[in-house]
Amino acid sequence: MTTVPSAGGPAISLVKIEETAPALVEHYRAAGVSLRKHGMSGQRAAVYLVLDHSGSMREYYRDGSVQAFADRVLGLSANLDDDGVVPVVFFSTDIDAETDISLVDHHGRIDRIVAGLGRMGRTSYHLAMDAVIDHYLDSGSTAPALVVFQTDGGPINKLAAERHLCKAAELPLFWQFVGFGNKRSSQFNFLQKLDELAVPQKRSVDNAGFFHAGLDPREVPDDVLYDRLVAEFPHWLGAARARGIVRS
Repeated sequence: MTTVPSAGGPAISLVKIEETAPALVEHYRAAGVSLRKHGMSGQRAAVYLVLDHSGSMREYYRDGSVQAFADRVLGLSANLDDDGVVPVVFFSTDIDAETDISLVDHHGRIDRIVAGLGRMGRTSYHLAMDAVIDHYLDSGSTAPALVVFQTDGGPINKLAAERHLCKAAELPLFWQFVGFGNKRSSQFNFLQKLDELAVPQKRSVDNAGFFHAGLDPREVPDDVLYDRLVAEFPHWLGAARARGIVRS
């Protein structure tokens, strides 16, 4: 995970994307448009990806939805971070894997990782959040970070998840939760609650967002997906800078 100061353009050039990951060019371009639209042209930030590996996610891995989503997150990351690598946490009852995906070997990378994992368990948000926080602190970075946290349901320990989110508000981490599944499902009520936790009563800044990607996330157009992924990030960034959580 490396970042460089804002230079007015994407962290990785289009030429390099065309050379190393041509299949991601359109994602990269669409992400750039959304970043410019939200006033983040030239912004630098680390990007993390957290993937739900619980039993109910089985079909989303099987049909390629998770791989497709990871590819799109890579396209976004290439605009924000110059190392071409996204740290990834797979979680279920425990942490199933801590690894990464990169521009140079993204094709089929999710399938290769999952093939080496064990049983798909339940859903422990707080353990995944711990893993991201530990990785960020161990990295020594002070740059802001966008954590894309994908899940298809609520956690087994809601209190722990809420406490972790509130505690993490003092770190330069913004948590963008993305729900796969039925938009009418009550499984996502808790994520909506996390999105709306009171400031400053519960947390020092609003450090989370949430949106549904629907039953088939692959059908969400790039422009819509990227707009939803980055829409709240600049608002958090401004608040976090004002409180000294993110250094100017």
